[in-house]
Amino acid sequence: MSDQPAHAPYDALLLLSFGGPEGPDDVVPFLENVTRGRGIPRERLKEVGQHYFLFGGVSPINGQNCELLAALRAEFAAHGTDLPVYWGNRNWAPYLTDTLRQLVADGHRRVLTLATSAYASYSGCRQYRENLADALAALEAEGLPLPRVDKLRHYFNHPGFVRPMVDATLAALAELPEEARQGAHLAFTTHSIPTAAADASGPAGDHGDGGAYVAEHLDVARLIADAVRAETGVERPWRLVYQSRSGAPHVPWLEPDVCDHLEAVRAEGASGVVMVPIGFVSDHMEVKYDLDTEATAKAAELGLPVARAATVGADPRFAAAVRELVLERAASERGERPERCALGALGPSHDRCPVGCCPARSPRPAAAGADSPYA
Repeated sequence: MSDQPAHAPYDALLLLSFGGPEGPDDVVPFLENVTRGRGIPRERLKEVGQHYFLFGGVSPINGQNCELLAALRAEFAAHGTDLPVYWGNRNWAPYLTDTLRQLVADGHRRVLTLATSAYASYSGCRQYRENLADALAALEAEGLPLPRVDKLRHYFNHPGFVRPMVDATLAALAELPEEARQGAHLAFTTHSIPTAAADASGPAGDHGDGGAYVAEHLDVARLIADAVRAETGVERPWRLVYQSRSGAPHVPWLEPDVCDHLEAVRAEGASGVVMVPIGFVSDHMEVKYDLDTEATAKAAELGLPVARAATVGADPRFAAAVRELVLERAASERGERPERCALGALGPSHDRCPVGCCPARSPRPAAAGADSPYA
């Protein structure tokens, strides 16, 4: 019997996230990082940053990642999984390259990555893989040893992600005025992306008509709606809607926008709406502003009662799901055939992104995939 740990061959887990400003002076530099290469004037970035200034210039995402780190470490410790957990961001400190540099200094050479995006898309998967390749290239230029970096599969349909969202939806329904609950609709929200990016999301076989991005969100929405119906005995109208559009007006993006949807269902006679942000792992700025501030204000203008379901955040069930996914991937790397847990119609996602998966807007190296130069 082998005495190697259940997480072997991996010796570290990397939490990879978007990052966010920690104060008013950070907002414009942070947005410059996010939009680098797009030529957006600084004055325009100040305008874009107004929703951060409403919250003191502090994005909730960093604090929420700290909570998730603590939950993961506690979950690992409780089950005897001696796997250190690191954290690196795309756009703000702690920066990904600095974190990988520290990982190498600490002696780690097989790193498994958890991205705080559950779905297939360029911005939610491929771009993180490009960031990993950029960081590895920086380490290579410095003459440092390069770790082997892999990425956990998409976890949108893992029970540890879905069940907390079901419970959050039920809790939000209970927050509606009693007279609004029976006829309340469910609005499942996610980040809008250009329709061309959606159509090209996922492996090549999934491309077209929203691609894997839309299909995966619809599968999760259906799972939650079915569970809510089973537990409440009420069949509720539901729809996948979009938020946080940021592109040029002439470029087609996924629709309908959540605020437009609220107007439509109010006109149809909905007594209330529960907004369920299935596209987000934590209650970060795009949830706090776009839903809790902007969409909630639109609902008040319409006289439409609304409530917003919580995201999974640092829910212990999500932390347990991550541990299960780590052990599943480790077993696969050892040549075993572990059970791959998934709900819904789509089944478990691929371990390694295939060539042509969520293709880049312009060719760039990407790590942790079949086309990685750092395999």
